[in-house]
Amino acid sequence: MSSKRVNFSKQDTLAVITLDHPEARNALSPDMVADLGKALQYCQRPDVRAVLITGTGNAFCSGADVKDFVQVLDEEGPEALSEHLRRLANTLHQDVILPIRQLEKPVVAAVNGVAAGAGFSLALACDLRLASNNARFLMAYANIGATADGGSTYLLPRLVGLGKALEIYTASQPLSAEYASELGLVNQVIPAANFERHSLEIATRLSQGPTTAYGRVKTLFNQSWDDTLDVHLKAETEALSEIGLTRDFQEGIRAFSQKRQPWFQGM
Repeated sequence: MSSKRVNFSKQDTLAVITLDHPEARNALSPDMVADLGKALQYCQRPDVRAVLITGTGNAFCSGADVKDFVQVLDEEGPEALSEHLRRLANTLHQDVILPIRQLEKPVVAAVNGVAAGAGFSLALACDLRLASNNARFLMAYANIGATADGGSTYLLPRLVGLGKALEIYTASQPLSAEYASELGLVNQVIPAANFERHSLEIATRLSQGPTTAYGRVKTLFNQSWDDTLDVHLKAETEALSEIGLTRDFQEGIRAFSQKRQPWFQGM
C-alpha cells in the first residue's frame, strides 16, 4: 500500500496516511497525488473506521511541485503547461478531495508543519484539523499568480466567511496555528513536543467511536449547503430511522441505560 512518497499504515481500525518527501517539504508531485488517491480508495474498506493524514519533517504539505511546472514550461511550452495543470488539478479533485469529503468516516488532518497551496486545500478538505503550534497555513497561490484549487475556494469561505477568505488568498501571508484556530480553520492546537502522540490518540479515539453515525452526520452536513430546511429535516428523519437498525445505536442506548461505557464497532 505504501509508495516511495506516500506511506500507508493501519493501526487497528485507524488508517494513517503520511506524505513522505521531506526534502521537498512534501510537495505534491503527480505520482504522489495518484498514490494518495489509491490510499484513500483503500480507506473505503469497512475495517477502516477513521483516517489520519499527516506529513514527515517540518511540513504537512507545501503544495504542488512548482519546479515541475517550470520544467514543463521550458521544455514543452505554455500549452503543455496548461494541460499539465488541468490533469494535476483534475486528479487531485477527483481522486483526493472528493473522496475525502464523500468518505463516510472521519478524516483528520494532523498538520505538523507548513500547509501551503494544495497542502492548505488538502487540510481544509479533512473533517478535523489538528495543528502543531509550529504549523503555518498559507494559501500561497497568489504568490505565483495562480488561481486556487483543491476545493479551497468552496471550503474556505464556508469556514471563515467570504471577505476573510479573499483576504487570506490575496495577502498570501502565513497564518500561525493560533490565529488559524481563532478563525475556525483549526480545531485544536497541540504543542509540537506532544503533537504526533496526541494527534494519533485523538484519531484513534474517533476510530473507536460510533463511526457509522459519524459518517451519516458528515453526509448530512455536506448536504445541508444545498437542501432547503424541509428537505433536510426529512433527510435527518430518514438517517435517524436507519441508524436505529445499527448495532452501535442499540449498544449505545443499552450502555446509557446501564450506566456503562458503550463498545462501538462501526456497524
